[in-house]
Amino acid sequence: MNDSAQHGGETPLYPIREVSRLTGVNSVTLRAWERRYGLIQPRRTPKGHRLYAREDIERVEQILQWLNRGVPVSQVRELLDRPAVEPEAPPPDPSDWPAQRERLVAAVEALDLGRLETLYTQSLALYPVATCVAELWAPALRELEERWGDERLGNALQRHTLEAFLRTRIGMRLYHAEARASGPVLLAMPLPEDPGTLWLQLAALLAGEHGLRVRLFDAPLPLGELPLAVERLGGAGVLLAGSHAGRTDLMRRQLPRLAELLEVPLGLCGPVARIREGELEASGVAVLGDDLDEAVSRLQTLLPPA
Repeated sequence: MNDSAQHGGETPLYPIREVSRLTGVNSVTLRAWERRYGLIQPRRTPKGHRLYAREDIERVEQILQWLNRGVPVSQVRELLDRPAVEPEAPPPDPSDWPAQRERLVAAVEALDLGRLETLYTQSLALYPVATCVAELWAPALRELEERWGDERLGNALQRHTLEAFLRTRIGMRLYHAEARASGPVLLAMPLPEDPGTLWLQLAALLAGEHGLRVRLFDAPLPLGELPLAVERLGGAGVLLAGSHAGRTDLMRRQLPRLAELLEVPLGLCGPVARIREGELEASGVAVLGDDLDEAVSRLQTLLPPA
């Protein structure tokens, strides 16, 4: 069956595996929400296969929003079926990427978590993760980091708010992806002394979509402990991400030395990889660039099979 099908005119319909990929909710959970709680009612093919419309995918995202707020799943249907106080304006076209990036930057600067939630769920419900990262999140992050470089009051609050927002959403998506992932284990962590984890989180999101089993660290481990972490956690590779150039000593001495000590590939991605590419070219560090989907794809070719 194709990833989407046409039914009843021009309405696209999606099989359960595609809905699971788009939303991060595994198929077992989707079936439970249908059978036990009546939260979604997909269409059926003559052979009984489930097909979901766009509105079903949006309803799944709404369910996730309520669950993230701590609402028990048994109470979600009542909230979903409750009529809105006033009709909502139609959502903007997510394919209008420049406008979406502008809205995303504005939402971060305004600390508008509701708008962030809408942009996050709409984009991932309608487009592949790689497209959303390449067209929306990575360009918006570059623009935000340029503005944050001014060291104005409130910049740290904006960064940490966005990090906290993405940490919960991406963490949940990785959790659901783990159940169906069959790839090798990847240890992912920020570069030492980097000011944030945003590039790392986006890279981890993409790695999960590539079928890797991601072990995501919010803070860098001491470099001397990474070989032990690889051994104990069964890591097949290590991915470091960073937004700034990093210390010269770290780049020229410590990372190449670490690559020699590790028995698995050591990759570096994000803006730091573009900035330091020339210095690390002859080292054992896999310099993967700041195109995150391409970076994950390149690293994946270096990893042994699971």
